[in-house]
Amino acid sequence: MQGKHHGEYKVPGGKLVVVDLDVAGGALCGVRVAGDFFLEPDEALDAINGALEGAPSDTDARGLAARIDAALPAGAVLFGFSSEAVGIAVRRAVADAADWTDFDWQIVHEAPQPPALHMALDEVLTQEVAAGRRQPTLRVWEWDRPAVIIGSFQSLSNEVDPEGAARHGVSVVRRISGGGAMFVEPGNTITYSLCVPDALVQGLSFAESYAYLDDWVLAALGDMGINAWYKPLNDIATDAGKIAGAAQKRVASGAVLHHVTMSYDIDADKMVEVLRIGREKLSDKGTTSAKKRVDPLRRQTGLPRAEVIDRMIASFRSRYGGTDGAVSPSELARAQELAAGKFSSPEWLGRVP
Repeated sequence: MQGKHHGEYKVPGGKLVVVDLDVAGGALCGVRVAGDFFLEPDEALDAINGALEGAPSDTDARGLAARIDAALPAGAVLFGFSSEAVGIAVRRAVADAADWTDFDWQIVHEAPQPPALHMALDEVLTQEVAAGRRQPTLRVWEWDRPAVIIGSFQSLSNEVDPEGAARHGVSVVRRISGGGAMFVEPGNTITYSLCVPDALVQGLSFAESYAYLDDWVLAALGDMGINAWYKPLNDIATDAGKIAGAAQKRVASGAVLHHVTMSYDIDADKMVEVLRIGREKLSDKGTTSAKKRVDPLRRQTGLPRAEVIDRMIASFRSRYGGTDGAVSPSELARAQELAAGKFSSPEWLGRVP
């Protein structure tokens, strides 16, 4: 029998943790932890439940994990999950967080569009989800030209070589989310956005939400034979190197934009002529060459780009459902207005010179 609060947390690359509980007098009670994880010895589950019983309901995930660790019998083995994963599931239960399958997902994959319009569509669709006028959406982008997309807080002059960009016909735009610069070419990049209600990430820290929202694509890559994992804060990595980077923007009215750019193929020589990739950044990533820092999906999968995208969408549908959708005429009109104004303006692009 479920308690008044139910929370689930899928460990990235691991197992599902499910928690049912009540809250009385500001404390957890009737706590029942379950899942498809592995745990030895059997009595360790009773120890976990007992450790959570009576904990203040506002205890954070780390605090809950500390209670569990202190109560576990000597030699206990948690496989496919951790004490902190249990803590996160508890936080999601207390917050009455939504699950992926609670929504009727819309999947949007339309014709190539200019970079400024993609920036605007992200803003408009996320606002529509926040307002309840649009279902949570997975949007796969198609690019109509090469581009550099810099993060909301990056310095334009520090990140982009204007002469290199002009020489290679690369458009430069600034997005609404933070993070680093992205170099994209139409046939070499796979980019997608998730526009989701903030209920989906309730009980998760900012960092935890990155891993949570990336987990489905790790599974999709695994189905294509790629061992991929989340690398804090916002990278997706494989044994051969980084293949993707993520960024997020929280909308005050109640939604989250989470978008990811994946390298299907890459012209590393062109990239370093357009981006000012400093030695410090390369050193921080454990490499001395931009060519070695990113390892494309084309080489790792041997699949055409279109098939990689089709398999990603199929994997998403198999996990969470989803129906084919489209950008509505009113959404497109708003996005076109934003693209022509805000996202094409020198003031926005150069707001951090």
